[in-house]
Amino acid sequence: MSEATKKTPALETVEPIGKRVLIRKDEDKKQTKSGIHLPDKMEIPTLTGRIVSVSAEVAADVKYPIEQYDRVLFNPKEAIPVDFEGDNRLFVVPIENIVAVFRKTH
Repeated sequence: MSEATKKTPALETVEPIGKRVLIRKDEDKKQTKSGIHLPDKMEIPTLTGRIVSVSAEVAADVKYPIEQYDRVLFNPKEAIPVDFEGDNRLFVVPIENIVAVFRKTH
């Protein structure tokens, strides 16, 4: 079989459906703002992350000014973890659980 006839494996992607977005959660904090190092066993839930993907329904709705790569604050209560990567930082989150979008003013 020649190199040209070999099929390259298709890349698998995750696309949220309905009023949901896909978020990559920020790294958990290992140190407080005052410089105190936290033990590995102590986990402070991180509620911020970056939008990886937005469902077509959310993208078409002008009520939700959220785009790919936006940094957001979200409520993780109804977030569904996506076992897609080894680090388990991807979550499908209902749009209602996005509570804020970080914006830079110019």
